Amino acid sequence: MSSSVPEGWKEDFIGTYVAGSVAGEWGKEARGDKNDIPVLRATNFTENGAVDYKKLAIRNIDEKKRVKKLLKTGDIVLEKSGGSPTQPVGRVIYFDNEKPFLYSNFTQKISPTNKCVSKYLFYKLYHEYQQGTVLKFQQQTTGIINFQLAEYLLYKTIFPPLPEQKKIAAILTSVDTVIEKTQAQIDKLKDLKTGMMQELLTKGIGHTEFKDSPVGRIPVEWGVDSIESFGISILDGDRGKEYPKEKDFFQNEYCLFLSAKNVTKHGFKFNETVYITKKKDDLLRKGKLIRNDIVITTRGTVGNIALYDDSISYNHIRINSGMAIIRNQEDKLDTEYLNLVLHSPLVCEQIELLAFGSAQPQLTIGLIKNLFIPKPDIEEQNKISKSIGSIQEKISIVESKLKSLQNTKKALMQDLLTGKVRLKV
Repeated sequence: MSSSVPEGWKEDFIGTYVAGSVAGEWGKEARGDKNDIPVLRATNFTENGAVDYKKLAIRNIDEKKRVKKLLKTGDIVLEKSGGSPTQPVGRVIYFDNEKPFLYSNFTQKISPTNKCVSKYLFYKLYHEYQQGTVLKFQQQTTGIINFQLAEYLLYKTIFPPLPEQKKIAAILTSVDTVIEKTQAQIDKLKDLKTGMMQELLTKGIGHTEFKDSPVGRIPVEWGVDSIESFGISILDGDRGKEYPKEKDFFQNEYCLFLSAKNVTKHGFKFNETVYITKKKDDLLRKGKLIRNDIVITTRGTVGNIALYDDSISYNHIRINSGMAIIRNQEDKLDTEYLNLVLHSPLVCEQIELLAFGSAQPQLTIGLIKNLFIPKPDIEEQNKISKSIGSIQEKISIVESKLKSLQNTKKALMQDLLTGKVRLKV
């Protein structure tokens, strides 16, 4: 036996532990009759392999196909078509529901044999995806990435005996349970934040009389005007011959150069980054961020907004040509308040109406300047910011806990699914 195979474990094909796999079904539009059934698709796949039941597609599928393809508790659903350059196909979810569900034609049902604990097989396939094993089985045709499942089932890897499978699955399941509860806590806090924003940004604190305005009903004491009227500068990025090209991008250089991937509806995201050198940075005239600048995307996906505050560790950041900077250097408008208003429906709905260009929507500097925002006095702005900020602080604390749990799970999977750490059974 190979020294890489732990004692008592077995090297075997993945397919040895698969009793069968059945292609999914998309069916027809829902008709409101007995053949309507929820169908799982790529949007129901979550990062940790659980099923997201929030966005269900209801399809009409005849009884014969429903009976053949109905999911049972313990089945694994694998994404076999779709994907992207940054998200390969081969993702899996574990079906843990007793209600009737089917799965789409871009997915495949995998049922385990009695040689394998279903939850263990799920974690095994999930781990192989995380490790990049699935990259060997990607095939791209006509713009769609397909997964070579038959070849994947012939891939050899190692499996422990059933008693150890059960223990490994139980440990990882317990960690997943804590992760799910922590995520649920985050979701509740985010709902609370959304509700509080809606309340405070339209009704304020302690007001009893309200008036109609260009942004809806607001307290009579509040003013409403365009962003530009508050002394806020709207700045674009650089253009011209010195604008960075692909050859100018590096990893871990002097200045972070933002792309559309870095600015989301929920703020900055830095999982994919490119940088320019100090020499290139010195040649550029515009687009350099200073603390408390707000970045807004202006081309393609418009209206994503992020605040460059002290929580961001990067000291040198430039925007690309598909963004603009909203810079508040006045003492009559609180920047945290401004950031909250820009994220609120009060402004998001205006952006939707103002963005133009069907193929690639755009926001111009002039359009941004003319966005209307409500203005309480500075003292009330600060109170609103602090109230909502306190909820965000709680969210950040729980999100840090979630990240720690996810790292723990990742380490446990690496130790337990490879046999590096053995369990007594």
